Amino acid sequence: MVNMKNYFQCGRYRLPLQESARPLVMGVLNVTPDSFSDGGQYHAFESALSHAEQMIADGVDIIDIGGETTRPGANVLPLEVELQRVMPLVYALRDCGKPISIDTYKPEVMRQALAAGADMINDINGFRAEGAVDAIKDNDCGLCVMHMQNQPQNMQDYPKYTNPVDEVICFLQQRVAVLQTAGVSRSRTCIDPGFGFGKTLPHNVALLKSIAAIQEALDLPLLAGLSRKSMLGAITGQPVEKRLAGSLAAALVAAANGAKIVRVHDVAETIDALAVWQVATR
Repeated sequence: MVNMKNYFQCGRYRLPLQESARPLVMGVLNVTPDSFSDGGQYHAFESALSHAEQMIADGVDIIDIGGETTRPGANVLPLEVELQRVMPLVYALRDCGKPISIDTYKPEVMRQALAAGADMINDINGFRAEGAVDAIKDNDCGLCVMHMQNQPQNMQDYPKYTNPVDEVICFLQQRVAVLQTAGVSRSRTCIDPGFGFGKTLPHNVALLKSIAAIQEALDLPLLAGLSRKSMLGAITGQPVEKRLAGSLAAALVAAANGAKIVRVHDVAETIDALAVWQVATR
């Protein structure tokens, strides 16, 4: 039986996680010219800000700003460039009425974003970088601890597991234990199995089917990021710009399996799909 708290503490916001409620919807705001999912569509500040405003109007629960692409094979972005991309948006959106999350693994980006008013850090590296835990431990920001095998540059070369579900659970337990030892409250922690980050299609499907088991093993809310990913392309045969239907189906499967947060590109469509699912499953 999962006994997690019925809320997620996300900086200035306490977000409800009631059993009867739909998952929280985290909207993706990429400010990268080479994003796999939107082709740099919102790279310019004005376009990114307009997109954020539209997500707010559509009912988004959390806005996740990312300044560095982490698609397979991506090179490391210089710190200064990432800061130049994300910080103007943090300042512009910090009083928008929604929690602002920063998708980064760099401790200095974490520090500066939190000082500027960000509410959450979403770290694909599970806070393993030197200084990452120190950067967040004394703040009240929400944290997402994600599993990734290897690094973006080589994570899809030869993903290999004996048992992907057990190994992901073990990794997440270890990283959450490190955070707890540093004094980080479990109420501000969520977990992400890292769909597509060092996984083959069978690995991803096994994790998707095991969302409930992963969440129960950690007793923490699980964030599922499946939107537009290559696993959906492998299943449907569709290119990234035609993966809306697959993304909605994945969000509904994640919700049905107990995910508490879904990270998506198509906020309005996801919220509509979840509304129908919620009514039908009450």
